[in-house]
Amino acid sequence: MENRTLLAIALSVAILIGYQYFYIKTVPHPAPVQAPAKGKAQEGSSKPAPVAPPQILPQTGMSGAEKTVTIDNDLYTAVFTSRGATLKSIALKKFKDKNGSLITLRGDAALPPLALGVDDGFQFSNVNFAVSGGDINLTPSASAAALTFEYSSDGHSIRRTYTFHYDNYAIDLKDEVNGLDSYWITLGRDFGPYEGDTSVHYGPVILRDSDRMEFVTKKLAEPKSFRDGIKWIAQEDKYFFSSIVPKGQVEEAKVWSSNANALVAMKVKGGTNDYLLYAGPKENDRLKKLNYGLEYIVDFGFFSIIARPLFWVLKLFYSIFHNYGVAIIFLTIMVRIPFIPLVSKGQKSMKKLQDIQPRMAEVKAKYKDDPQRMQKELMELYKKHKVNPVGGCLPMLLQIPFFFALYKVLLISIELRSAPFMLWIHDLSAPDRLFGQLGGINLGGPLPILMGITMVIQQRMTPSTMDPSQQKIMMLMPVVFTFMFLSFPSGLVLYWLVNNLLSIGQQMYTNRKMEKQPAA
Repeated sequence: MENRTLLAIALSVAILIGYQYFYIKTVPHPAPVQAPAKGKAQEGSSKPAPVAPPQILPQTGMSGAEKTVTIDNDLYTAVFTSRGATLKSIALKKFKDKNGSLITLRGDAALPPLALGVDDGFQFSNVNFAVSGGDINLTPSASAAALTFEYSSDGHSIRRTYTFHYDNYAIDLKDEVNGLDSYWITLGRDFGPYEGDTSVHYGPVILRDSDRMEFVTKKLAEPKSFRDGIKWIAQEDKYFFSSIVPKGQVEEAKVWSSNANALVAMKVKGGTNDYLLYAGPKENDRLKKLNYGLEYIVDFGFFSIIARPLFWVLKLFYSIFHNYGVAIIFLTIMVRIPFIPLVSKGQKSMKKLQDIQPRMAEVKAKYKDDPQRMQKELMELYKKHKVNPVGGCLPMLLQIPFFFALYKVLLISIELRSAPFMLWIHDLSAPDRLFGQLGGINLGGPLPILMGITMVIQQRMTPSTMDPSQQKIMMLMPVVFTFMFLSFPSGLVLYWLVNNLLSIGQQMYTNRKMEKQPAA
């Protein structure tokens, strides 16, 4: 029993520390399709064959002066440029960084967002388009407006129209491309991701049918290509992303590495193509309303079947209390309620196991040279006193999926970003930093320390059958968890603290109830 308990706790700690790292690192990437029969296109090819004769490709140099156009609505201020008819930046009015400046998603001048080309050279990204229209300011009375770019040369033409909406991050995009059988469109380099948080995935994502595929730059030793079921392509970080959603058929989507960046693009037929462009926050409800499956950019991980209902309940409590800290407290209580009978049974089992510990020691000493007889006598002892030797571990193991599901919810939900709780906790998505830093190391704050204290109290109250040496090892667990939780989001620490307090209360009740029962 003692070894099983130690093993269960050790596994829990190992999973807690390594979950994010190993889960992200081991996301399987579908292997490229093997080479097809001669004469057919190859899925996984790093360089798609050009579909247009070389003489129609534009010159790489700019002709004429670059013109920029500013689009302003209730949610963002975007800057578009005639250079490639692309997007330069989009400043999000509802979100600020730690310095108080607006979060601004920017493209890279070398490969700007929405660049076009006949291959991965994106030759049209550096030509100067003619612009029809000037700066646009959207209001409730003027809730939609369009901006058009045009380019033509040597028998081919491109007409690109953006349509903007008030109170919406989504931008409608129409490309009318003549003279090319097909072309590539990309999100460019570094457009969408803003915060380099390594605790979650950072980089390209492709939704293929219902399969969310994410890619890590250093693992892209060679390009990966996909041809069927492409729903959208995206670039993401923890809270923000950009995405192109095709409204028609996609010939191919490709991810590859270039200059230490992971790039993503898709290939479509020439002619008229409609897209939805989204660049902004990962707000689940807003994305779901678009009805393009963009809500799957919010990755709740392996336990998403549990995490999504928990996320819904968390928002329900927030709509009532208007404070995510209070919502987390009530969510913790709600998650705890179904486990009360099971936890109570486990606590009683541990208490009984502690009571018969002297008798167990006698049996072990008496039959130390006969393991089979010892095991038989111990089982008879358990049966006589109605004790389950693993009853105390089961409730803890059953709660692990709920913990990791809630951990993921609190880690990636943008709703908790900059969400205050009370007193010194002004951001539930960030660690408690009240005590500041020393040499770049976060000294934490009262919240993780209180969590550690409650763990010590809980350990002292919980019946144990361990020998003194094992108990000393177990007393190190609160210290390990406290240091580990110094870097965890305050919302998660709050959840663990409240859960510990509930466990202490239930253990007190169980202990008092057991003390009133006559001794066996």
